[in-house]
Amino acid sequence: MATTTTPEVTTQPVPEAAPKALPVTLTPTAIGKVKEIMSQQTPAPSGLRVGVVGGGCSGFSYSMQFENAPGMMDKVFEFDGLKVYVDATSVMYLNGCRVDYVETLEGAGFKFENPNVKSTCGCGSSFSV
Repeated sequence: MATTTTPEVTTQPVPEAAPKALPVTLTPTAIGKVKEIMSQQTPAPSGLRVGVVGGGCSGFSYSMQFENAPGMMDKVFEFDGLKVYVDATSVMYLNGCRVDYVETLEGAGFKFENPNVKSTCGCGSSFSV
């Protein structure tokens, strides 16, 4: 007899401040930008994967990519209709992380505010915990 496992989906309203119960939250600005970029993709992806990968100057770096479906071991969160997939390993490194989209004179991009980070490198792309 074969069994299938479906990812657990947690739906949350758009938060202004990161609740402690979620491993990652996105600001309304970040959600809007992700939705804007997703709407330009053909075919449109079903969600955004946020994760932590090994590498970089300090040991870890953040990862964001569009996905068509969650993986078997992913946690799925929903923010204002945007599905966010986080793999089980990344959950422990992202616990309490807040993702924002910022535009400055130097440029624009997604900014990760992670309370678990002990140090970052000079390039600002990698971190250690």
